[in-house]
Amino acid sequence: MPHPVGTIGLVSEPSTSSELRALFGSRAPEEGTRTESGPESEAGRRKASKQAPRPQGRFDAWREVLRTVNPPSGRPLDFVSKWLVLTRAAVLPMTLVAGAIATLLAVHRPGFRPGLLVLAFVGVVLAHVANNLMNDLFDTEVGADTDSYPRALYAPHPVLSGMISRSGLATAALVVNALDLAILVVLVVFRGPIVIAFALGGFLLSFAYTAPPLRLKKRGLGEPDVFVVWGPLMVCGTYFAAVGRIPWEVLVASVPYGLLCTAVLMGKHIDKAPYDAPLGIKTLPVVLGEARARAATKGLMVAFYVTVGVAVAVRALPWPAVVCVLAVPKLVQAWGALSKPRPDSPPPGFPVWPLWFAAIAFVHTRRAGSLLVTGLVIAAAFNIH
Repeated sequence: MPHPVGTIGLVSEPSTSSELRALFGSRAPEEGTRTESGPESEAGRRKASKQAPRPQGRFDAWREVLRTVNPPSGRPLDFVSKWLVLTRAAVLPMTLVAGAIATLLAVHRPGFRPGLLVLAFVGVVLAHVANNLMNDLFDTEVGADTDSYPRALYAPHPVLSGMISRSGLATAALVVNALDLAILVVLVVFRGPIVIAFALGGFLLSFAYTAPPLRLKKRGLGEPDVFVVWGPLMVCGTYFAAVGRIPWEVLVASVPYGLLCTAVLMGKHIDKAPYDAPLGIKTLPVVLGEARARAATKGLMVAFYVTVGVAVAVRALPWPAVVCVLAVPKLVQAWGALSKPRPDSPPPGFPVWPLWFAAIAFVHTRRAGSLLVTGLVIAAAFNIH
């Protein structure tokens, strides 16, 4: 699954640099700066991060983890911070937006059940948490995650860093999946067996993303997997739990945000391609090559606006959804950054190196997704269909 964050062009543009500073807080890069990169520079990066301003309290520490995916600087790792790091909670907003889209489409519809919506919403967030835990577990088991692989460089790997044992990670994944199963049972009682199809589909796609024998990520199918999960499965599944049916309009409305999430994963896999190719992990960027993969990522971003326009035209989305065009300036900045290769080294204190294009895609996705949700809030407030 996608996990955001992460060219010289991006850092040298003041507005985008400010956006990254807002995203990463005190660990954000300064404009026009460069440092050494690679596994050997990781220790220096973490040492530099420890010199950042000390958080004023636990809430500040938690906020720092949610900004950077990394442990808080200048204080011991408390229980909550530890699990925010282990579950990669910083990327959960992508699922929250998908759930919000389904929620706002379902409000005012006949048969709407708020209680069932809340259960479904919690269920998809727990499913994302379980997926993150299982990805780390299976990638460790098959030897894909090592100390020199990006997963252990942009943030502490749960097992490799010693934060938790393999058995502890497996137990955590099992507990979260069990909670999801309990929610599924309740939803099936009220909405019938169709809920099982959504839950089973999501679980199998999440499991097969990294787990043998399929390992979809290794076969260039991880990106389509993410589109299906964050688009039709999450949006339509949550909507069905809330309302009890799935009109074709909801399926159409689920496409734009699925494209945005896929763009983030494409950015991440471009960043990881130099590491993946020697391991035989054939993500789409490895298959396409960097230049074409960057072009494809730009295409996914543009396709978001095109599909929103189509969805509004066929009345699958309410017209206030077009407010998302206010994110076009971020698209322009991302377009410029994706039009050139990644720099050879990161700015000082950059928290998620070697991820880079992932950050570009994530900043755009955050802006475009939040504006889409804003438009849907307006539509729900005034009952605009």
